[in-house]
Amino acid sequence: MKKKNSRNMIGYGSRKFKVEWPNKARLALQIVLNYEEGAENTTLNGDKYSENFLSEIIGAKPIKGRHINMESLYEYGSRRGFWRLHKLFQKKKIPITIFGVGMALEKNPDVCKAIKEANYEVASHGWRWIDYQNIKKPIEKKHMKLAIDKIKKIFGKRPLGWYTGRCSPNTRDLVFEEGGFLYDSDSYSDDLPYWEIRNKKKLLIIPYTLDNNDMRFTTNQGFNTGDHFFSYLKDSFDTLYEEGKENPKMMSVGLHCRLIGRPGRIGSLKKFLDYALKFNDVWICKRIDIAKHWIKNYPS
Repeated sequence: MKKKNSRNMIGYGSRKFKVEWPNKARLALQIVLNYEEGAENTTLNGDKYSENFLSEIIGAKPIKGRHINMESLYEYGSRRGFWRLHKLFQKKKIPITIFGVGMALEKNPDVCKAIKEANYEVASHGWRWIDYQNIKKPIEKKHMKLAIDKIKKIFGKRPLGWYTGRCSPNTRDLVFEEGGFLYDSDSYSDDLPYWEIRNKKKLLIIPYTLDNNDMRFTTNQGFNTGDHFFSYLKDSFDTLYEEGKENPKMMSVGLHCRLIGRPGRIGSLKKFLDYALKFNDVWICKRIDIAKHWIKNYPS
């Protein structure tokens, strides 16, 4: 039996693990839209320092006090970026998963209404959009409950998926302990879902992505233009689609309202969606769809 703190470096390895997606699709394509705006670090939320992560100010330093420019860059995501993306997804009839931060969702009823009407999946992205690395476990546990309760209050049902993003060494333990999630996405370790077992309990892990992700528009080594983003997504898609002849895989695409929602970037996403939609043997789905399919067909 694995020790609690051991790492699984092998995964599926050389095993001939054959996956069959619905309608014998060669690839399961999953689009995530992160909704974080309003829950980031700011003195308005009781924080000591301003946010310094994932904005147009690359290499931003935390400011002790309000950072008005940073705040407005985040506001762009909720005021304009979300709506531009929502219009695109509705036009293309793309089912998506929202990684929703509880505090952020609470601050924008209009966005929540649109999410409900579109029947997007809402997975919990925590209560706050902050780094939990050094947050004490009891506080992180409290925040997890707040996030679950808030989503349940807004959308009428609890989230079945979890993704902190800036997680801590305690996060996975807390997801196990909470016991109500069908899957956890705080992993980047595979191109397929897998089971993690602890103390005779098991949890489905559906890995996420930091490379097929618009966050790289705002990192030092990243995408400078929409063409870079499109080319990278297409190359990832083509590789996984080719592998899917024999061993179907999963591809996640990570998006942020304030990043890909900018006019100069959204065209690259539209171009990629148009490309993917040409393939009849690609399953474009929500993460919860993947979870339910996996639980039913690959329970161990």
